[in-house]
Amino acid sequence: MEHVLAALTPANRLVCRVCVATGLRVGDVVSLRSAALARQFWITEQKTGKRRRVNLTDELLSQLQAQAGPVWVFSSPKDPQKHRTRQAVWWDVKRAAKAFRLPQNVAPHSLRKLYAVDLLNRCGGNLGRVQRALNHSDAATTMIYAMSWQLYQSKYGQSNRERNEK
Repeated sequence: MEHVLAALTPANRLVCRVCVATGLRVGDVVSLRSAALARQFWITEQKTGKRRRVNLTDELLSQLQAQAGPVWVFSSPKDPQKHRTRQAVWWDVKRAAKAFRLPQNVAPHSLRKLYAVDLLNRCGGNLGRVQRALNHSDAATTMIYAMSWQLYQSKYGQSNRERNEK
């Protein structure tokens, strides 16, 4: 995934890094308002209407503040009064994945799944904690995210991180 991120435009790369770090959907990230940026803040998820607390690292916060426009953190290049679209990020991710001829279906939502798997590993397999972090209503949806990693490993083998640790 690092190769794909490296091939993205700088703004889209930052959108994706926020997705991986927070588990937010790409639509929620591109619609962040500059005035709301803080180390910790609340958002209302567009898809579900649920409120969620977001925590940012100092490094990520400073990168977002440097990127931020007057209204939106990710302003549209054509109209600063509008934010970047999730479709623009989607196209860029697809372009980068295609450039590397990746066999997997990589999309911005893959980053949310990556966050879920990483959190699942960090919290010792506590599925309930991952479910709460992702704001899922039921554990079945969260389980699909966890299973996607198992399927990936069985189909494509060890991750680069695991190879490097050996």
